[in-house]
Amino acid sequence: MALEFHKMHGAGNDFVVLDLRRQDFSLDARQAALIADRRRGIGCDQILVIRQPVDPVNAARYEIWNSDGSPAGQCGNGARCIGLFLAREDGLGNVPFSLESPAGVITLDRCADGEFEIGMGVPQFEPERVPVDLAQRNGMYRLDSPWGELELGAVSMGNPHALRLIESIEEDTIPAIGAFISTHEAFPEGCNAGFAQLINRHEIKLRVVERGVGETLACGSGACAAVAILRQRGLADEVVDVFLPGGHLVIKWPGTGQSLKMKGPAEHVFKGNLNG
Repeated sequence: MALEFHKMHGAGNDFVVLDLRRQDFSLDARQAALIADRRRGIGCDQILVIRQPVDPVNAARYEIWNSDGSPAGQCGNGARCIGLFLAREDGLGNVPFSLESPAGVITLDRCADGEFEIGMGVPQFEPERVPVDLAQRNGMYRLDSPWGELELGAVSMGNPHALRLIESIEEDTIPAIGAFISTHEAFPEGCNAGFAQLINRHEIKLRVVERGVGETLACGSGACAAVAILRQRGLADEVVDVFLPGGHLVIKWPGTGQSLKMKGPAEHVFKGNLNG
């Protein structure tokens, strides 16, 4: 039986989208890893599976599979792609709508320029909510590593994130240090490791090494986490332009206790069929 899929990306973070509201297919970790394989499968950073919502007030429900077959809790770039998919396939138009994500219900709004703005929820800084098992000092954590002591911020955006502030986004140690942080036992559920270069209070450059994936061209929840951590430290304004290797996102966060919003692009690349 042929399985219809759609290839999409948000700022270069690429996805295979499976609409299982209309197809009978049971996805498991092994199959997810094969589909995501860039040499033996379709190839992607993550697989997005669309299902019927639990609550009919929401447009749809979705789940996220990393390229190694592990589950993910949130993906901002993926959520925008699902928004575009539903606009194309279900004719949702420009009316705001909500989706059931693994991290809870999120809201999407189609902007006049065709991009989507998403309500990503309230950043959670409490160590047990991230989760992170390190001593905290002035809101920061210190982790011993082969590269010396690393100072990190940490937050949950529905999935765990760590952030290191660096002098240059071109540092060649980022992939190795990112892999070390993202799999360290101090983060019981792993984490996405971000590396931010502060240009000024409203612009940053960012690279992210994602758990279960590796470095991606963009990470939407990682951009949200970076701005939340920098803003908590008094280093960023309410609206920040985040420049990632694959594109540009705009993050808005009024501050503590408030919901954070992310705006960015989504692109449909092609539709195909995978023969089982």
